[in-house]
Amino acid sequence: MIGLSMTSYNGRTPGDFERWLGNVESLGFDFVELVSEWPNFFTRETWKSYADVLDSFRLKVTLHAPFSDVNIGSLNERIRGASLEVLREALEVASHLNALVVTVHPGHCSPASRRFHDDYNRVHKASLRELERCSEEFGIKVGVENMPRFPILDAQTPERLSELLEGTRLGVTLDVGHLNTVGFPFERFFELLGKRIVHAHLHDNNGGRDEHLPLGAGTVPWREVLSRIGDVTMALEVSSLDDARASLAFLRDIGEL
Repeated sequence: MIGLSMTSYNGRTPGDFERWLGNVESLGFDFVELVSEWPNFFTRETWKSYADVLDSFRLKVTLHAPFSDVNIGSLNERIRGASLEVLREALEVASHLNALVVTVHPGHCSPASRRFHDDYNRVHKASLRELERCSEEFGIKVGVENMPRFPILDAQTPERLSELLEGTRLGVTLDVGHLNTVGFPFERFFELLGKRIVHAHLHDNNGGRDEHLPLGAGTVPWREVLSRIGDVTMALEVSSLDDARASLAFLRDIGEL
């Protein structure tokens, strides 16, 4: 199944959302990836208004949980607790929306976590175990996403993501574009995490930074990638409907659609 992320959506109103969904469906996508970020948070108070619009379409749903200002690895217990509550709410909303999977970001580093790395690891792993409990409570698959090359971000390599998830039953969202920014250790990712992959994000870049280009506009070896990912939901994380069309055309050209 292939879907389109709300990274390609710039609206704010129910009418904007309905028009965007109409375009997504007409392009032939199977699902939309709802992104719970400003100005379109999916909360206990707002989800029903989006669901009412979605009911007019055949599209299935995945959800990307909030990530801006959220840090489940924070050594400040109030911030960590608030972050976990935000993600718990996202999983609850996902259950109401019958979402196929929810993507979450791992924690990220701060000056304190760099100094007290053992403590950071302890609270980070405790948070991931709490997410596992929430996943089981709401019956929603969770994929923890690998991060792109950027100084404060954790879980950039398959080794580090595997270390964080050890001892949990959480899944993984393989972000192909992110992986390309850290040298594309694709085989190593599958060696360590292949059995955990429950979802994938597809976008391109030239290896230096997280550009979210349409497929085929960067250096990702897509034939190799798509032959290995297998039967999981895959969301295009591109910046516009035009980029989505270009990506679909590229997939048809290489025989993947």
